[in-house]
Amino acid sequence: MPDRSRKRPRDPNQLAKFIVDQSTGDTQEETPPDDSGKDKAAIELGRKGGLKGGKARARALTKEQRSEIARIAALARWKKKD
Repeated sequence: MPDRSRKRPRDPNQLAKFIVDQSTGDTQEETPPDDSGKDKAAIELGRKGGLKGGKARARALTKEQRSEIARIAALARWKKKD
């Protein structure tokens, strides 16, 4: 099965070069650098916060506040259909 992890270019000239490079074997694997300049601990901490954010917000809101937010969201969804 062919590797489809790399997207093909949309520009016809770039696509032609891509096809020629592939057929001649001149392609170079583009691997993203391992060090993206971000602290791995900070990334994990942010992810943990994101996973519990919605639940924590729901607990902090009153029933009336949640109802108002849901009403505004429903109006926004219905407005899009027009």
